[in-house]
Amino acid sequence: METKKTILIIEDNPSSIYYLRRVLEKEGYRTLVAEGGFSGFEMARTEKPDLILLDIMLPDMDGHKVCRMIKMNRALQHIPVAMFTSRDTDEDAEKAKEGGADAFILKSTRIEILVNILQRLLEKNTDSHQSRDG
Repeated sequence: METKKTILIIEDNPSSIYYLRRVLEKEGYRTLVAEGGFSGFEMARTEKPDLILLDIMLPDMDGHKVCRMIKMNRALQHIPVAMFTSRDTDEDAEKAKEGGADAFILKSTRIEILVNILQRLLEKNTDSHQSRDG
């Protein structure tokens, strides 16, 4: 039996956390939650999730910085990071790309599209791991 893929949600909005957990767990994923950038980075280091869903606006550190920290960490840099935000600006999209984010998703995106993007990132990461390992 295949183990469930784990998605770390780094988000400070309780209603977004509730909604994302409900949807992702219904899709068969295991979810972890951190409500701040620093705690999210620490949780990524200890839990090594399969994917990170990262908000930009966090109380202690912005998501762009968290993404850069993840992508600069040799043990974490392979983990796909999807920026998930309500900030629909070209500047934020560009900063996400520069910081190494694997996807930039607006919170207004339909849930089926969000799930589809996350599934593709997870599959791509699994494929690249298999080609490197074997």
